[in-house]
Amino acid sequence: MVTIFMVTLKAQALKIDLNHLDSYYQKMVKDWDLPSMTVGIVKDGNLIFSKGYGVKEIGKEEAPDANTLYAIASNSKAFTTAVMAMLVQEGKLTWDTKVQDILQYFELYDPTISSMVSIKDLLCHRVGLGTFSGDFIWYKSALEGEELIRKFKDIPPAYEFRSGYGYSNLMYITAGEVIETITGKSWSENVKERILDPLGMDRTVASIHDIDKVGNYATPHGRENEKNFPIEWADWDNVAATGGLISSINDISKWMIWNLNHGILGQDTMLTATSRNIIWTPHNTYTVDHTTENDFNRHFSGYGLGWGLSDYHGRLRAGHTGGYDGFITAVNLIPDENLGVVVLTNGMKSPIMAVTYYTIDHFLGIDGKDWSMEMLTGRNMRESNDLRIPTRKESRKSDTSPSIDYSNMEGTYHASIYGDIMVKEEEGIMRIYFEHSPDLSAMLEHWHHDVWKLNWDKDHAWFSFGTVKFDTDNNLKVTGLTFDVPNDDIFFHELTPIKK
Repeated sequence: MVTIFMVTLKAQALKIDLNHLDSYYQKMVKDWDLPSMTVGIVKDGNLIFSKGYGVKEIGKEEAPDANTLYAIASNSKAFTTAVMAMLVQEGKLTWDTKVQDILQYFELYDPTISSMVSIKDLLCHRVGLGTFSGDFIWYKSALEGEELIRKFKDIPPAYEFRSGYGYSNLMYITAGEVIETITGKSWSENVKERILDPLGMDRTVASIHDIDKVGNYATPHGRENEKNFPIEWADWDNVAATGGLISSINDISKWMIWNLNHGILGQDTMLTATSRNIIWTPHNTYTVDHTTENDFNRHFSGYGLGWGLSDYHGRLRAGHTGGYDGFITAVNLIPDENLGVVVLTNGMKSPIMAVTYYTIDHFLGIDGKDWSMEMLTGRNMRESNDLRIPTRKESRKSDTSPSIDYSNMEGTYHASIYGDIMVKEEEGIMRIYFEHSPDLSAMLEHWHHDVWKLNWDKDHAWFSFGTVKFDTDNNLKVTGLTFDVPNDDIFFHELTPIKK
């Protein structure tokens, strides 16, 4: 039976109505049409609330509990920075060590900039790349660390070095390779030995290949046309430093308690005060509108090293979210109150921050708003206003034919930031294959003129509808491909492959 696992006397003394929160979370799952959600609350060193809602997989009856595993994705980044802090404490590098001093093959868009990038730069998203730019390089790719990193140099910058913010998974992949090069052990081994084992996080794994050994895990779900559907787990083993951990409420609660205790476990100071402070210092800031009121009485907002930082009604908030194929998660701490909230979900339409804000408001005694209803209304409005796919479908020109034949379309196309993309005719059907990413293969269906619809072999979480255009010169010789796959995360349009 799914229950509230612990209610401490401390919580009762604070007059925290956990039953009210329980009812609110239950309604959220139904309102948001979410397959499942688990919520954990830590206060004053204890896990005082933990409960699962919904089902681990649509169409089945098994409910999640405090030990059910979910991919926590980018919440793994804080583990990366904690390991890096430990290496700094051991004198194996400094925060200002240049990446090229460790990885000589590391290159970005400019040789001078490449030589200047430090460990700290990797971890606070300020190297000059745009948010999610280049993620196609690693997404569902079989390439390993160095092979991936060698492709980064062809990604154009979005802003000047150290003068903006661009959330970069690529730089955390690089950080993982730095850790492996310095220690001679993989990122996963370092995290297990340095954090998971000491904290007793014995159900947390860094590979989908280990989940069956541990058991009790949720199924990831995609969503299309207002319907959830189960999808396969994506293999992120090769990019674990940016988002590879798979964990549970019980285990993440230990991580939150350890961080709220500033990296001290019993008599063991695993993180020094210097390390804690540099990790929770904003090294990259976002603009806050000081001319109008906001919901959090917020005066600053920024990114530390692996943590998002802001003030929340006069208190520090340190947190992060995570997005993995079929899983959306959040971990947030209010150190001044010795309070932490973790939310794990297995659907692409998720109320992680509505849960977080409502819970924190409840503990701070703030007569807060109905975060779930407000954020759900906003989400539904954004979805209804997102006309990218409907517009493309309405723009389809009927009764057209391609100007080029199959033999001219067939061939190998090379994208500098990725590698080879192959187009082949197989039994009268045109197909497309991605050299390093077999899960992205698709059948090509004529759309209009020289544009073909991508009918993916497998369902994907971040994108669905997409097309590819065969570009030609004045003599109708195919020269390259132009992709159009509307989504906010995996940027096919960055590929610009040229026919060999």
